Amino acid sequence: MNLLYNKKILVIAAHPDDELLGPGGTIHKCSKKNKCDVHILIMSKGITSRSVSDLDKEIVSQKKSISEASKILGVSKVDIQNYPDNRFDSCDLLDLIKTIEKKIKTFSPDVVLTHHGSDLNIDHRLVFESTLTAIRPLPDSKSITLMTFETPSSTEWQSSDSNNIFSPNYFNQIDKEDLKAKQLAMKKYKSELRPYPHPRSTKSLEIISRRWGTVVGVEFAEVFKIIRIINKD
Repeated sequence: MNLLYNKKILVIAAHPDDELLGPGGTIHKCSKKNKCDVHILIMSKGITSRSVSDLDKEIVSQKKSISEASKILGVSKVDIQNYPDNRFDSCDLLDLIKTIEKKIKTFSPDVVLTHHGSDLNIDHRLVFESTLTAIRPLPDSKSITLMTFETPSSTEWQSSDSNNIFSPNYFNQIDKEDLKAKQLAMKKYKSELRPYPHPRSTKSLEIISRRWGTVVGVEFAEVFKIIRIINKD
């Protein structure tokens, strides 16, 4: 069963570039080859925690980066929210939940992809909790498959003694074209891109996808953890 073929897919990310660091190749494959309609919900503009000389100018630049990266990946629609970067814990969790619920209601996805619930980044963890609540399986509600993705420079930086280390159980093979699209999209985020060996370098993204590919005998792969699948057939 291909969970990511001919589906409406919603990617919920805390910050700009999170949406492609983990599942960027998968988004490209789904939108360009798997007949999927992919929407992205980004919960923060991602730069308000930094010291910048002209915040308004940086926000405009970031929006341009998001638009260009999304176009490369084949995304149909991107919604950007304004929650405070790296301070989601200062917000009411209910507000986060309602924002996600609103998108779920208008888009009605079959599959939701979001952050791993024990990432080092607090915003990632709260997005996961909010998403889990927003798509709770109420009677007569649409069945939604929920999967989490790794976010390089957060997921792997969690303490090794965490009781919820990311352990993928869904491996999605991507090809060279998907990987190249992911790398090209990452280059649009000039403020987020880092030199190798930082995880947010284009070289590291290739190494990570090759590494996961070796686990399942393919050249490139991206990985997910299935949280919930509901089969009502």
